[in-house]
Amino acid sequence: MVRGRISRLSVRDVRFPTSLGGHGADAMHTDPDYSAAYVVIETDAEDGIKGCGITFTLGKGTEVVVCAVNALAHHVLNKDLKDIVGDFRGFYRQLTSDGQLRWIGPEKGVVHLATAAVLNAVWDLWAKQEGKPVWKLLVDMDPRMLVSCIDFRYITDVLTEEDALEILQKGQIGKKEREKQMLAQGYPAYTTSCAWLGYSDDTLKQLCAQALKDGWTRFKVKVGADLQDDMRRCQIIRDMIGPEKTLMMDANQRWDVPEAVEWMSKLAKFKPLWIEEPTSPDDILGHATISKCHNRVIFKQLLQAKALQFLQIDSCRLGSVNENLSVLLMAKKFEIPVCPHAGGVGLCELVQHLIIFDYISVSASLENRVCEYVDHLHEHFKYPVMIQRASYMPPKDPGYSTEMKEESVKKHQYPDGEVWKKLLPAQEN
Repeated sequence: MVRGRISRLSVRDVRFPTSLGGHGADAMHTDPDYSAAYVVIETDAEDGIKGCGITFTLGKGTEVVVCAVNALAHHVLNKDLKDIVGDFRGFYRQLTSDGQLRWIGPEKGVVHLATAAVLNAVWDLWAKQEGKPVWKLLVDMDPRMLVSCIDFRYITDVLTEEDALEILQKGQIGKKEREKQMLAQGYPAYTTSCAWLGYSDDTLKQLCAQALKDGWTRFKVKVGADLQDDMRRCQIIRDMIGPEKTLMMDANQRWDVPEAVEWMSKLAKFKPLWIEEPTSPDDILGHATISKCHNRVIFKQLLQAKALQFLQIDSCRLGSVNENLSVLLMAKKFEIPVCPHAGGVGLCELVQHLIIFDYISVSASLENRVCEYVDHLHEHFKYPVMIQRASYMPPKDPGYSTEMKEESVKKHQYPDGEVWKKLLPAQEN
């Protein structure tokens, strides 16, 4: 039962000093401090349930996202949760169509990251009140209710409400069997934890050997900074994992289009399944294959232009569950496999819900489908992901798995948390 009026929204700047260990380093982001704008919404309901939402950032700039969340807060405060979920499309559009904030978007960049954090908190609250994890809330939802959560503005030339409803109704067939399958086997994953650019060859070998022991069969390596270095590191990994296991590559938007073609012609001998983000995510025609984008409109054009072979959704760069639903449905229409982006702070926790729902209710296929996993920072979450046999096991706790441990938030809050009080004076010296 949905209940309560939203009485409080707070947002905190939470940062982890991952750059000190080279964790998360890639060709474009050489010193990331994995961070999050962490939103908590409270209601006047007696149950005391809180909704927690995050959006992932890399350190500096998190304070800008925090400002954007505070600028959006008036759209949320004093609203009944029942009214929000009863007209989720209208609420989504209210957040994304603020007449003044839209000027510094629209539906992309800082404002959209902030929108995702707020909406993620609303979905967490709704699912907790219903006593279900978000994936189960979505799976059990009537197709018409699901469609009512989506803003179809700008995408009706590719996906109409009628199209979406037809896809979801077809997805009802065999749904119970697929849900049982997920609960028993989980959703297949690949690991990016072994091959950050900030890691030495010894670290790379050690982590790769451990991952193989743990049963991983799919590995992603960061490339794009130096061709000879890429050749050496890819050779190390391919030698370790053998010819049969899957290798992916990620250039994190480093190259121009001709540079990407030339670079990948040299790396092709390592037989990568894909090259992720070879160039600017806005360069539709320049993409042979690309992953993350800022919104459903970019995804729509990439699909129309046949500019990708794998599609990567993101639970924070897109406008939460609402916008991801539209992209999953478009991917189904074009029969493009969805292989979500994850990692960072809480992205694995979030995206597992979306991809499990996608398999059960939309795609009904695991062919060429796999979800990213990065083994960092899960210990800071109250309901961390569970990986078994290199697969995401469906979460059973109610909510969106986004609630962080209060002790971790306090310790890593920037700049006043205990961790940063120690680090900042040292960095200044």
